[in-house]
Amino acid sequence: MKNSIVINADLGKGTINKNIYGHFAEHLGRCIYEGIWVGKDSHIQNTKGIRNDVLEALKNLHVPVLRWPGGCFADEYHWKDGIGPKENRKRMVNTHWGGVVENNHFGTHEFLMLCEMLDCEPYICGNVGSGTVQEMSEWVEYMTFEGESPMANWRRENGKEEPWDLKYFGVGNENWGCGGNMRPEYYADLYRRYQTYVRNYGDNKIYKIAGGANVDDYNWTEVLMKNAGWLMDGLSLHYYTIPGDFWLGKGSALDFQVDEWFITMKKSLHMEELITKHGTIMDKYDPEKRVGMIIDEWGTWFDVEPGTNPGFLYQQNTIRDALVAGVHFNIFHKHSDRVQMTNIAQTVNVLQAMILTEGDKMILTPTYHVFEMFKVHQDAQLLTVDSNINDYEYNGEKLPQVSVSASKNTEGKVHISLCNLDHKNEAGLDLDIRGFIVNETRVTGRILTAGSMNDHNTFEEPEKVKPVDFNQVTVLENKVSVQLPPMSVVVLTIE
Repeated sequence: MKNSIVINADLGKGTINKNIYGHFAEHLGRCIYEGIWVGKDSHIQNTKGIRNDVLEALKNLHVPVLRWPGGCFADEYHWKDGIGPKENRKRMVNTHWGGVVENNHFGTHEFLMLCEMLDCEPYICGNVGSGTVQEMSEWVEYMTFEGESPMANWRRENGKEEPWDLKYFGVGNENWGCGGNMRPEYYADLYRRYQTYVRNYGDNKIYKIAGGANVDDYNWTEVLMKNAGWLMDGLSLHYYTIPGDFWLGKGSALDFQVDEWFITMKKSLHMEELITKHGTIMDKYDPEKRVGMIIDEWGTWFDVEPGTNPGFLYQQNTIRDALVAGVHFNIFHKHSDRVQMTNIAQTVNVLQAMILTEGDKMILTPTYHVFEMFKVHQDAQLLTVDSNINDYEYNGEKLPQVSVSASKNTEGKVHISLCNLDHKNEAGLDLDIRGFIVNETRVTGRILTAGSMNDHNTFEEPEKVKPVDFNQVTVLENKVSVQLPPMSVVVLTIE
């Protein structure tokens, strides 16, 4: 029996915030250094130290927002170490990630320059774990105050006359863990104190994001919303898709079997439950949904690639990762009334990366291609979808075989994103498009799939997994029928 889906093209459910397609770049492994920043004197082609190939690839994704400098690194980062002449910047040990030396050559000016190059919003995460209120307050003053002050004058001395526009600021990171091992009551009080001094200067209005829960710690959300909800604009949530055990072995990014594929899909779909339950608690204190849910760390987390520094979290990226990304986006769209930003971990060379580099070489991952295919949903109108989906069954467990979402952009084009989670069976779909006249000649599609569940791109074979035109589409009486291959991601465009 075919899967049946009804899409009401004339019934919108609000806007899909483009920031759902946000990114995260931490001082971790080879994400910043080698991945993004090579320095002006590098033999790798660059613009003011930012490597050109990575820059152009990220521009193509229309990156809306970029989170920095962490992550766990944020709560040991002292921003004053990363400004001024490079030769005078303090060298430090990156205790969280590999124990390597951090030379602080990529700091506030370099990050905000990168955001200007990408035409994206910066999202800066401040240091609550080991930093002071004064330090955080002065960082905001340094970046955003246009008048006469010690910090503003120091910024000018360092070459930036006018202040930057800074919208998003996180007051701490994972303060339940690497950010201080705090109780929610204690962090709620600290948040209230620290955020007081994250000031709005001039016309710059900061969207303040509180450090939220780890996975299903619903008590954390309850305590934060009850004690500080009215002082925040966003509350974060972190959840990683891990098929194994976090401490005993997360599983291989490449060498996995069907059971690991299935549990990865199951754990990806768990994001729906987390958003629903945390959102219900937020609704209790914020029924108007003023406070955004900010899922600023998500994605797959596997064991590092053999032979690499275990503190660098470098992993390969297969068609399995692509399905994880597509499933997450469809879930985020569905909850776009509450979910206002997400940031995949991470942009380059770390965890579920968009891009992998090796010296002057660069490859795009299957996850990159999903971001590129799905960018059509950014700031589009979410459409109502009713579906009757078949089961994807393995060893007595069942999941929905297909994940779906639909939107309509300002040009009136309807985009439908479809994911077939099944590792071996095709998925036939009948799409009933209501409130929209469908012409067969105006239906196009792109597909990302692979012959094997372990297929991935390498520096020797960089285009093994890439999008191609999708032609398994027929149109009859305003109904669209498609045949999705196993483990595939498809985006249809209907004009």
